[in-house]
Amino acid sequence: MSGARRRSGQTNGKLVEPKRRCAVYTRKSTSIGLDQEFNSLDAQREACEQYIAARAHEGWQLLPERYDDGGFTGANLERPAFQRLLADMEAGKVEVVVVYKVDRLSRSLLDFAQVMDRFNRSNTAFVSVTQNFSTADAMGRLTLNMLMSFAEFERSMIAERTRDKIVAARRKGLWTGGPVPLGYDVVDKRLVVNELEAVVVRELFELYEEHRSALVVARLLDQAGRTTKRHRAGKSGNLREGKRWTKDAVLRVLRNPVYAGFMPCHGELHEGEHAAIIERERWQRAADLLDGKSGPRRPGARNPAYLLRGVLRCARCGMAMTPASTRKKDGTEYRYYRCVTKDKEGRGACTARPLPAPAIEGFVVERLREATASGELAREVRDKLAAKLEARRGRLLTERRDLPARIASLSAEGRRLVETLGQAKGTAHRLLEERIEEIGAKLAASELRLAEVERALTNLDRTGLEVRWVAETLARFDAVWDVLTPENQVRLVQAVVERVEVDEPSGRVSAVLADLGADGDDEPAAAPPPVPEPPVMEATP
Repeated sequence: MSGARRRSGQTNGKLVEPKRRCAVYTRKSTSIGLDQEFNSLDAQREACEQYIAARAHEGWQLLPERYDDGGFTGANLERPAFQRLLADMEAGKVEVVVVYKVDRLSRSLLDFAQVMDRFNRSNTAFVSVTQNFSTADAMGRLTLNMLMSFAEFERSMIAERTRDKIVAARRKGLWTGGPVPLGYDVVDKRLVVNELEAVVVRELFELYEEHRSALVVARLLDQAGRTTKRHRAGKSGNLREGKRWTKDAVLRVLRNPVYAGFMPCHGELHEGEHAAIIERERWQRAADLLDGKSGPRRPGARNPAYLLRGVLRCARCGMAMTPASTRKKDGTEYRYYRCVTKDKEGRGACTARPLPAPAIEGFVVERLREATASGELAREVRDKLAAKLEARRGRLLTERRDLPARIASLSAEGRRLVETLGQAKGTAHRLLEERIEEIGAKLAASELRLAEVERALTNLDRTGLEVRWVAETLARFDAVWDVLTPENQVRLVQAVVERVEVDEPSGRVSAVLADLGADGDDEPAAAPPPVPEPPVMEATP
């Protein structure tokens, strides 16, 4: 009878401890090694099970339910098994939570404090088997908070060291990760130019300089069939196709200093190790336009009041005549052009005096009125350019048609040779390596040429639009000149006039029209003869 009483609840006159349902929680930050037969989670659970078994005399009883989070960080609480554990605790199914180490539960002191509050509300004890304490007594709670403080401190130090390492790498111009910009690929942790995408980047900057509107640039890129960068998602590795351009996407490209060969770091720009896609002067011009500054822009745009900026030259020394102005005491502003040689080297270097801007600009406009009066100039420009553009387009389209097949053929041959290389020995191995290197060089050259062809075709389309505008404006020159904006007046003059030479002492002015149809592949046509001798003009200093 006495033995039966001991089994039913008494031992040597003392009551047996009530059963305490224990749950084991395990966690590992990465999924590496979880496919092994005995992994880190198994090791943690085994240690916790042994701890629970050693306290069986206290009524501790292991629950069969597993709470394992493999591949989840301890920096937050968004872990599926841990969320199930919390739910079971609050449902009264768990009375003790056993972990291998405190940081398996959480690495954040703030998160841990919140979890402990939920433990207390559900009357659940917490035990760490390797650190020999529990929340069942005051000393255990104090020790636990101290350990969590050190864990949080360690995590902060690791994060700080990581940030310092990234900053140091950026200051050396190294790529440290993140979304790869359009126009670049990452090879061996370095940015390398993707020539096909770089075409779009250069086109974007050119369009912005021309239109000065990110919204307009986005619309033009969409109309041309351009898309944003195709990239692979970080975790899934799935390929995400490029999207339509938006104003924000255009602005992100324009403001990215990586394209100018810089590497940004905390508001500073450092020399990057990667190749630039955009000239730094052009990137800075775009940045100034975005910031509303009056930085250098395309010729004539900085001050549209000077019609002949960049085309007026001094016949005496052959140098340019640059715009200038002066303001009298009565507030009247006088605009004039002065010889650069005389301005920099003094009166002895060139005898040309400053020229009044209104007089010389009026002369050029009148000559254009005379040249366009019959309509012949406009027709000649349109017909000549149309023929040249079509011939150039035909050559480029032929290249664009043939290059992909050549690239595919070289790629296929390269793959075949690589597969054969492993079986070759001696001289055959060396010859195969030389051939593979030769094919690689040809492949790179073909891909580069294809990118250049794409860019040339895009530029040709814009050239065609500009030519049509010039021809139509010339055809109606007398009617539209006075209603054109100052900027468009400069645009037309600089498109039509190659140079205006002024021999100030004799008063002779020669205006030479530009050969609008010349391109890089054709010989320029002979320029028209100088305009007949004009009347002598007085110069105003």
